[in-house]
Amino acid sequence: MKHYAGLDLSMESTQVCIIDENGRKLSSENAESTPDAIADALRRHGPIERAVIETGRMSPAICLGLRELGVNVVCIDARQAHQSLEAMKANKTDPHDAAGLAQLARTGFYKEVHVKSPGAHGIRSMIIARGHLVEARVRLDNMIRWLCATFGYRPGVGQGKAFIERIMEASHIPGLGEAITSLLTVRVQLVEQIKELDLKLRMLAAQSQACQILMSIPGVGIQTSAAFSAAIDEAVGSDNRETRAPTLVWCPGVVNLANSTGPAGSPSKVTAWSASFSMKRPTQS
Repeated sequence: MKHYAGLDLSMESTQVCIIDENGRKLSSENAESTPDAIADALRRHGPIERAVIETGRMSPAICLGLRELGVNVVCIDARQAHQSLEAMKANKTDPHDAAGLAQLARTGFYKEVHVKSPGAHGIRSMIIARGHLVEARVRLDNMIRWLCATFGYRPGVGQGKAFIERIMEASHIPGLGEAITSLLTVRVQLVEQIKELDLKLRMLAAQSQACQILMSIPGVGIQTSAAFSAAIDEAVGSDNRETRAPTLVWCPGVVNLANSTGPAGSPSKVTAWSASFSMKRPTQS
């Protein structure tokens, strides 16, 4: 008899519900939110035909870890799962959610989503971290300008060395110099970390064929190409043509990439683009 499982994830613990092919509940227990602990809870009831979890911040690590341990786990769209669980008219509790997910695993009524690789999540993490650092640097610049305006000093536009030199001219003003010195010290560290992340992203883009193809498009740089390739991830490589969706082509301002001029419109570029960004449609059983 086939068994199916629903996993309701949380930071500390995961509710594991196991049912048989007739929908009868066999087990409902708590396990630590680690792949090993969840896999042990599943193995106690024999082979699991399919386990289902929802998308969330912990889903990539748990899902990839369970797959490495040989568990057939499917990550489904949380919004669709929420609607399905609401239709079951069950109270919003972890055991009820896990039981509802187990029923979805049994019936196959779900929308599977692609779980990105650790490499793709690493690139996205660097891009997000860089964005927050740039935002913090802009807030510091605005705060410095506001403090200078309070004392009647206008540093002018810009954010480079000339801006810093003009700011330092106001450091002799009593009450303003101490605040400016502290903010500029933090700003220097932020700029150094932003440059460090830029260097790492530049190195990753230089090693990625997909990023090189994307950057051949006018107006597409390192940040955009890295973000786009990380979003698409490696959802390719399937030899089964029935599981592949039409090729995704993204080229702003160009209607027909094959007929356009320039390096992005060459036949070799189009072929490489198609090979790199054909998307795999998740199979459903």
